[in-house]
Amino acid sequence: MSKFKWLVPTIYIVFLMLPIYWLLNMSFKTTNEILGGFSLWPSTFTFDNYRKIFTDSTWYMGYVNSLAYVGMNTVVSVAVALPAAYAFSRYRFMGDKHLFFWLLTNRMAPPAVFALPFFQLYSAIGLFDTHVAVALAHCLFNIPLAVWILEGFMSGVPRELDETAFVDGYPFWRFFVKIFMPTIAAGIGVAAFFCFMFSWVELLLAKTLTSVDAKPIAATMTRTASTSGYELGLLAAAGALTIIPGAVVIYFVRNYIAKGFALGRV
Repeated sequence: MSKFKWLVPTIYIVFLMLPIYWLLNMSFKTTNEILGGFSLWPSTFTFDNYRKIFTDSTWYMGYVNSLAYVGMNTVVSVAVALPAAYAFSRYRFMGDKHLFFWLLTNRMAPPAVFALPFFQLYSAIGLFDTHVAVALAHCLFNIPLAVWILEGFMSGVPRELDETAFVDGYPFWRFFVKIFMPTIAAGIGVAAFFCFMFSWVELLLAKTLTSVDAKPIAATMTRTASTSGYELGLLAAAGALTIIPGAVVIYFVRNYIAKGFALGRV
């Protein structure tokens, strides 16, 4: 049996990669070929789907808009979650556990609950159809997640580190930035990764709070229907390109994610 121990993980990896391969396979086909029959590879390769995405501003600006508000949300969420998680980790105050639980309940609530309030609020203050609107809306879900992850990492750091730094004359913010943050770098990487991914794949709020100028790629993909049906090849090409940002982020934080599974609340 030891000779075949590679068989199970190989089958599992093939099973996971099959949808990605099929997406790429469809992206190099025309819609007529996709609907015409089953084939493991395109009979005639076409780059027209990718060409349209990279030459049509409606499509490529969707990626720019998505990356803009996702990047803003990731930075804001982690920046706000760091001091909040430190407070939950190091201090005890009245209602701290209730407040911590309340933060997590925001992450549990479905986005549809907040879509209409956000729409009315942002329309009233002039933030509708902006990157800031989507970035701030996603903070409602990502900040509690980042606080929860970072609090787990910070609780694993001995309090003696703080006390030693204060005895040596470090002011709080210098200690926090120069000593404490490098100590929990793995936790910051994990929190940033999850904030990025959750914001990148969220569709309802991003679609509700934008119309033209800040419309994300996911919303653009839902508007490809025409009188002849959906442009399946174009949708497959757009879907294949949406995988790239997530893959790049995973590549840079892969070591932090591994430590997160071993040490933090992941």
